[in-house]
Amino acid sequence: MPDSQAAWRFLEQSDLVASAAEIDAAVRRIAGEITARLGQSYPLVLVVMGGAVVFAGQLLPLLRFPLDLDYIHASRYGNETRGAHIAWRVTPPAAVRGRTVLVLDDILDGGQTMAAIRERLLELGAASFHCAVTVEKRLRQAKPVRADFVGLEIVDRFVFGYGMDAKGYWRNLPEIRAMRES
Repeated sequence: MPDSQAAWRFLEQSDLVASAAEIDAAVRRIAGEITARLGQSYPLVLVVMGGAVVFAGQLLPLLRFPLDLDYIHASRYGNETRGAHIAWRVTPPAAVRGRTVLVLDDILDGGQTMAAIRERLLELGAASFHCAVTVEKRLRQAKPVRADFVGLEIVDRFVFGYGMDAKGYWRNLPEIRAMRES
């Protein structure tokens, strides 16, 4: 059963990483970048559940061009704070064949999940693959995939809010916060 007191304690022991206003400005910037690059291609936009729901909800109304929308669900975290294997809960639709595909996700961390998504979409015949993320972590090691559109770059800390959760808590925050180092 969810524990609201634990959730509040968790929030109190976190630090602000990006305010709602900073995120809003980043999403508006990304919308312009996506429009300039993909606006003539009638892309298929795939939202990665559940982390990218908030990002997609804010971004999609800013994209002033025709697109098709669907979703996928691939995760490495579940309710944990460290990634494990990739689990496909909803696989990509067959409609990716021959399409320009834009994947929306909450975060590009180590890049393994997005690399697996890219690989699957290209195997299914996507004409091209692009991805947009709310945040990308600055890491020392190379990532297997790069995001085409990045809202904000952040430090390497476990973050939550704006669609991202920590142990199931606080996806609904309008800002992004980080767990304090213990």
